[in-house]
Amino acid sequence: MIVLVSDKMKNITPFHVMALLERAKELEKQGRNVIHMEVGEPDFPTPEPIVTAGMNAIRQGDVKYTPAAGLPELRERIAYFYQQRYGVTVAAERVLVTPGASGALLLALGVSLNSGQSLLMADPSYPCNRNFMAFLGAQAQLIPVRGETNFQLTAQLIEQNWQQNTRGVLVASPSNPTGTLISKQALNECIDITEEKKGCFYSDEIYHGLVYQGEAQTALAYNDDVFVINSFSKYFGMTGWRVGWLIVPACFYGAAEKLAQNLFIAAASHSQYAALAALDNQSMIILEARRFEFQRRGDFLYEQLIRLGFVIMCRPQGAFYIYADCSALTDNSFQFVQELLEVEGVAITPGCDFGDSNANSFVRFSYTSDLEHLNEAIFRIERFLKNK
Repeated sequence: MIVLVSDKMKNITPFHVMALLERAKELEKQGRNVIHMEVGEPDFPTPEPIVTAGMNAIRQGDVKYTPAAGLPELRERIAYFYQQRYGVTVAAERVLVTPGASGALLLALGVSLNSGQSLLMADPSYPCNRNFMAFLGAQAQLIPVRGETNFQLTAQLIEQNWQQNTRGVLVASPSNPTGTLISKQALNECIDITEEKKGCFYSDEIYHGLVYQGEAQTALAYNDDVFVINSFSKYFGMTGWRVGWLIVPACFYGAAEKLAQNLFIAAASHSQYAALAALDNQSMIILEARRFEFQRRGDFLYEQLIRLGFVIMCRPQGAFYIYADCSALTDNSFQFVQELLEVEGVAITPGCDFGDSNANSFVRFSYTSDLEHLNEAIFRIERFLKNK
């Protein structure tokens, strides 16, 4: 058989953390103890009220196709969530329930981005976003950002880097890998300059809820004609349920629904019923307690990494990541990550997964393990550094 992989795959870059995860699993099969700080998945189980709702849907036979845009009651509940949390009015008709945030982003880009166009994005940023663009024949225009702007884009950077083929701007707040927020003023200014350029603005808000310092504001507070991507994965602890949502400008709704019909048919029905329970007060009480625990972990890890010689330019304000400069400890962050896993059984992520700007000087730590495991990880990292 002749294998002819499509040309578009040439522009899809590998996600190095997945290879590291695979190697970590191999070591565990060999009997090694590995502390996982590489993947962005909460260690808490899905809250029981959510699980119960999903199981009840299965038992009751509510596992048929739903409308492509999602259960009407879930779309209405998500719209109410924006009123409740942000004081923003969103029509339920603009909400599409999707197979995770990835499905939401694919719909958003699919209905608004043409082949050959580009989106401005921060470097560093989540790698799959730019690979989605490559899949669609578009490209990510990565703009190096540093601590001075909280690792976020600014209106000035957008103005300076806007090109003839630029279609719009993608902002993530809190950000993966840095955990930083874009300020309300900067967000407003970025939306304004994008509108002035007649571009589309996409706001990745999947870590909203997991905020410890400051306040994450939705882009919808400043402009109605933006794309907002969110998910039940991170704050709500539903990674494997694969359910998220997209809010589209009204003029894009028809196209987005049509694309959803063809790409997904619908998000999993039992996951949608579970998501309804995720937005109830009973679940929120559990989730808020978990948020405080994430904050405790982040505070501990931040102080310990600085003590060990890592440089953290911006204290993370949300998500569950720390993006640390390791250039004082190594001149090759990818090799550093590999050796740390092999020698000490601590899995972290190299900066090269998140962009090109000084990537070899950075690593990402995920604090999705409990304090006992984080403390052991620090002990092992310190021993590793002493023996280098």
